[in-house]
Amino acid sequence: MSNVKMNMLRVSTGLWVIWGLVHLLAGIIVLSSDASGGFSAIADAVEPSSLTMDYAPAVGGILNQHGWNLAWFGIATVIGGLFIWRGNMTAIWVTGMIGGLADLGYLLFVDFPGYVNFFPGTVMTFVSGTAIVLSFYVWLTERNAVVSDT
Repeated sequence: MSNVKMNMLRVSTGLWVIWGLVHLLAGIIVLSSDASGGFSAIADAVEPSSLTMDYAPAVGGILNQHGWNLAWFGIATVIGGLFIWRGNMTAIWVTGMIGGLADLGYLLFVDFPGYVNFFPGTVMTFVSGTAIVLSFYVWLTERNAVVSDT
């Protein structure tokens, strides 16, 4: 693998580690907050007073499950990023699916409706998208190089 491609994977790793740590932190914040605080932490573009109310315990449970998912998505992408650094082609797929699909849901249901501010939310979508593009470019060109050699 060329130095340029290895550097692309290293940049992708850095982006995944940043994305993962931000999501791990978000998960911890949600898990350590009550429902109103958790919703305010996520939907930071919404007036906080409109989210302050007594939620049914089931709503808090569902929000905590979301916080748990944010945390494990974050941990998994950090670990995946470290494997990408080492040139592991499978990690490119696994990390891209975990982070990419998590961000796709965020983009569709939280970002597009306008519930979040550009930073950090939308920026993290650009971070994961860039990590995906860089690493999948390397995967695709390396795959094509292997196929053409046979």
